[in-house]
Amino acid sequence: MNYSETLDYLYSQLPMFTRIGIAAFKKDLTNTLTLCEALGNPQQQFKSIHIAGTNGKGSTSHMLASVLQEAGYKVGLYTSPHLKDFRERIRINGQMIPEQTVINFVISNKTMFDTIQPSFFEWTVALCFDYFAQQQVDIAIIETGLGGRLDSTNIITPILSVITNIGWDHMDMLGDTLPKIASEKAGIIKPNVPVVIGEYDPETAQVFIDKSLQENSPVLFSKDVITTLKFTHNNFFSTCDVTLNTQPWLDKLECDLPGLYQQLNIATVLTAITELRKSHLLINDSAIRKGISAVKKNTGLMGRWQILSEKPLTICDTGHNVNGITFVLNQLNQIEYNQLHIVLGMVKDKDISKVLSLLPKTAQYYFCNADIPRALSSDELHQQALAEGLNGNSYGSVKNAWLAAQQDATINDVIFIGGSTFVVAEVV
Repeated sequence: MNYSETLDYLYSQLPMFTRIGIAAFKKDLTNTLTLCEALGNPQQQFKSIHIAGTNGKGSTSHMLASVLQEAGYKVGLYTSPHLKDFRERIRINGQMIPEQTVINFVISNKTMFDTIQPSFFEWTVALCFDYFAQQQVDIAIIETGLGGRLDSTNIITPILSVITNIGWDHMDMLGDTLPKIASEKAGIIKPNVPVVIGEYDPETAQVFIDKSLQENSPVLFSKDVITTLKFTHNNFFSTCDVTLNTQPWLDKLECDLPGLYQQLNIATVLTAITELRKSHLLINDSAIRKGISAVKKNTGLMGRWQILSEKPLTICDTGHNVNGITFVLNQLNQIEYNQLHIVLGMVKDKDISKVLSLLPKTAQYYFCNADIPRALSSDELHQQALAEGLNGNSYGSVKNAWLAAQQDATINDVIFIGGSTFVVAEVV
């Protein structure tokens, strides 16, 4: 098989959550444990950092990887989903896993796949761990896919756990209250392994405190360690001053991720770095500055407040739940424009009513559906949006919706593209 044929086999044979939704979700770790045991438990052969959270875990993972890379380490990075190429999920120092490595892994283990019948995510985790072990990475940043307790990545014993925040998402699988969702995320907390909590929420904080006490794991809330001051941003970068334990630390820290929500992620990353320094990782201030200022260059991160063109200003962002959309709208409100055009697509297995209720009624909408089975049809999205007072038309494909927005927009307007990671994947 060549690379394209390999991916076709995997997409057709293995259930993939990002394509079909809950039917691909496995509610235990048996398959991942079986796969990794057959591979010699590669996850035990390198240091790791485990990252979970409703929002921000992708940006946080990439920022940490960039800083550690600048500090001179060989850094593995595992994230999901991908936007353009499956290999985005597995990188070492920013370089995607080679196509031939993916092909060889599948050919070598196809018989095992046929026997175990793993999900797409389960075999991908096994591939990631096997590749990082073979390449002898110094440390790997491992991002959960969904939840934490039952996520396929949760067979590692990291040197640090990070939980970015808790918000409303995947309630059908993780729970219908924030404490229930927090409990699932807290499942990554391991005995005697410190955990950083990025955003403090009184409704969920006790969940993490209780789990940490149970596991004898030190817990640090970012707000008690790091403060970001004078946060400013434009469409290309952000800057802030940073205090550590109320003392001045990093002035005019620049980040090449301009999203308003990065203020929270920067604080989470810096809190994590203070803990990693206690683990004898050598991370000087220069590496922090270089790493946070060059996240996209070092890691290839896309889709976070990404500028696609300037005239008219066209922005895409992968924020797709209440928390993510709220930050996006707050940032859009800080921009001067004549008319806002929103190209919007969503998936059909989520409660989208809360998101639709947040969206501005003064915008012009271009409803679309990404080219995946999980996508909510643009016609159905259009009807639900009309009920919320949102005006626009249904265009089917993302391409057609974007073209229509470009034709309607004038030079002083703004076009925003989002609502789903898979919509963004078709425009970046």
